[in-house]
Amino acid sequence: MTKTDNHGAWLTQEAYDRLKKELDHISGPYRQEIVERIDQARSEGDLKENGGYHAAREEQSKNEGRIAHLKALLDNAQVGAAPADDGVVEPGMVVTAEIAGEEMTFLIGSREVAEDLAAGDDIEVFSEKSPMGAAISGHRVGDELSYTAPNGKDIPVRIVDAKPFQG
Repeated sequence: MTKTDNHGAWLTQEAYDRLKKELDHISGPYRQEIVERIDQARSEGDLKENGGYHAAREEQSKNEGRIAHLKALLDNAQVGAAPADDGVVEPGMVVTAEIAGEEMTFLIGSREVAEDLAAGDDIEVFSEKSPMGAAISGHRVGDELSYTAPNGKDIPVRIVDAKPFQG
């Protein structure tokens, strides 16, 4: 399944499939398991002092939040192969940049996606919607620019390298 909404996070097909599998599990069998635990705890009587009931309700709330988050992520995701190896900064690229005089290497993409993609890789992730991510997106290797940090300071950036993520 390929989605092309330009406002969503970039996902490899593998990451999309993994997150979809998680969504199917937590919105199906796992959701039902929680409901059964709540029903079981409810049948034990006084709900005010029923720790099992309250724990199951809290777990249900967290699970419903995760379901909503994954649905929104997957409904708006851009799914496909890694971006072209053309030196242009975009989601799915591992970027090396000199930022305020210090060289850093990081993945451009949503944090949710990056946790899935970069599992096992020790790489920092910057959202393409963050101030720096937005400022460098579309720039090429060798470009020098600056962006305004949330604290109001102008931060100089030089793009050293940009390669597709090979997770």
